[in-house]
Amino acid sequence: MKRMTRLAASAAFVAAIAAGALALPDSMFPAAANEPAPAPAAPKPPAITVVPAARKEIVQTAIVVGSLVPREEVLVGVDLDGYRLTELAAEEGDHVKAGQVLARLSTDTLDVQLAQNASSLARNDAAIAQAKSQIAEATAIEAQANAAFDRGQSLKTKGIVAQDALDVRESTAKTAAARRDAATQGLALAEADKALTEAQRRELLLRVTKTEIKAPTDGLVLSRSARIGAIVSGGGEPLFRLAEDGAIELQAQVPEAELSQIAVGQPVTITVPGISEGIQGSVRLVSPKIDDASRLGRLRVALPAGAKVSAGAFARGTVELARRESVSIPVSAVVTTAGEATAQVVVDGKIQTRPIKTGISGKGMVEVVEGIALGEAVVLRAGTFVRDGDAVTAVEAQGEAKQSEGAKG
Repeated sequence: MKRMTRLAASAAFVAAIAAGALALPDSMFPAAANEPAPAPAAPKPPAITVVPAARKEIVQTAIVVGSLVPREEVLVGVDLDGYRLTELAAEEGDHVKAGQVLARLSTDTLDVQLAQNASSLARNDAAIAQAKSQIAEATAIEAQANAAFDRGQSLKTKGIVAQDALDVRESTAKTAAARRDAATQGLALAEADKALTEAQRRELLLRVTKTEIKAPTDGLVLSRSARIGAIVSGGGEPLFRLAEDGAIELQAQVPEAELSQIAVGQPVTITVPGISEGIQGSVRLVSPKIDDASRLGRLRVALPAGAKVSAGAFARGTVELARRESVSIPVSAVVTTAGEATAQVVVDGKIQTRPIKTGISGKGMVEVVEGIALGEAVVLRAGTFVRDGDAVTAVEAQGEAKQSEGAKG
């Protein structure tokens, strides 16, 4: 019974202490009474994302857009007027060889004219033969008259022939000579008529040749306006349009600032809608003239032979301007003000804003020529959250975040 009373008293004492009803002297807790209150912890500097300046290969590129066009467009027309087109031997998309027949015209009229010409040639031959016979006859008569005149002169000296008879013989000889000259001129005229007829025949044969419309060069048929039954005209629309040798190029317009950095021979990767893989080409021509209104220059990019593309299609090209391996940082780490570039570097936990000299850039990275050393911690997005001298906690960016920020910049 006494033990239960002592236990109850102890329990009541503990409860009184917990409730604060019973005050205990400080001497019972000397250490607790003299210990000062703990000071609050200093706040940690704000975290800032940094990337180390690294040595990387930078490829600077320029994007050009335009259309695919033939390198040289060849127009195929006709030199004849008023002839009917009777046959087509080529279609759009065909690869043709130089001299290959593309279409044919009717030759009915020319066939009739050639027959008439053949008849004229036969008449010319007959006229020439007749003129030659006349010359032979006139020559014989002239020789006989000259002989009679010579005998008359001999007999006159002997007094056998009178002067009147001798005059007649002289006149006969001169007449024979005139007839021979006339026959000779007749032959020359007949031969000239034949030469004219032969020239007309050559012209007709040339026209017959031109009724076959042939490809002037190897190429790809881009378009065909020829229609069977149509009456052609030398001054009308070309019947065919060819791409010489089938060569297709990208013709693009480029801002003048970038055009000055592009040179003939630089590689270009061309992308065309509908073709999954890029086509590798090269710059063939850089126009020396800039358009006054648009401030754009013209660029021609040669595609490899056999590229499966269509003339007139839209295309985009990526021109490689420069390629170097050097210290680089993300573009987002650079701030440019009034033409001066700066970047923020974390040194001993504090921000330093430094002027830098940049070089080429590409794929979200920029070359640092001066101002930042290899491996220094550079603020990923400069000039946004911190200023020069601010204390920060540097946190290195992860690979994906680093690439993402660089590409945005």
